[in-house]
Amino acid sequence: MPHGQDHIETAKEPAAFSDWPEGVYEDMNANEHSGVVGSVLVSETDRVRVWHLRLRPGYRCPFHRHVNPYFWTALTPGKARGYFSDGRISEAEHYVGETKHFHYGPGEYMLHSVENIGDTELVFATVEFLDGANEALKIPDEVRAAPLEMAAE
Repeated sequence: MPHGQDHIETAKEPAAFSDWPEGVYEDMNANEHSGVVGSVLVSETDRVRVWHLRLRPGYRCPFHRHVNPYFWTALTPGKARGYFSDGRISEAEHYVGETKHFHYGPGEYMLHSVENIGDTELVFATVEFLDGANEALKIPDEVRAAPLEMAAE
């Protein structure tokens, strides 16, 4: 996931993205207002959204935007590469239990994507607080976890 950054401006000049792999810049533009910050939304109330993000080795999640306070916790160890809307690329090695907190004021955000550059699956839990300074972003129903069906006895 992200590496301790709060608000990040989006670079306007294409040269800021010249080191990015093919297709990553296009993904950023296509998802610049996406509120899908994980693989699956596992719980949601009026105040919080709880997400799980699973990244297989070599997989990069789509770009997404954070607009309200949140934190994430690494549930597995591994290596990640982050792509940020200011054109920056950073790498980090995550450990089980690592937790980072973020805060955004009115109009602030972070737009980024995370790639698993290790050889093990990376799993994160993210908790978004919906009562922040900005309106929560809309998310599609298909990212919400489906309730488990009870087996017939």
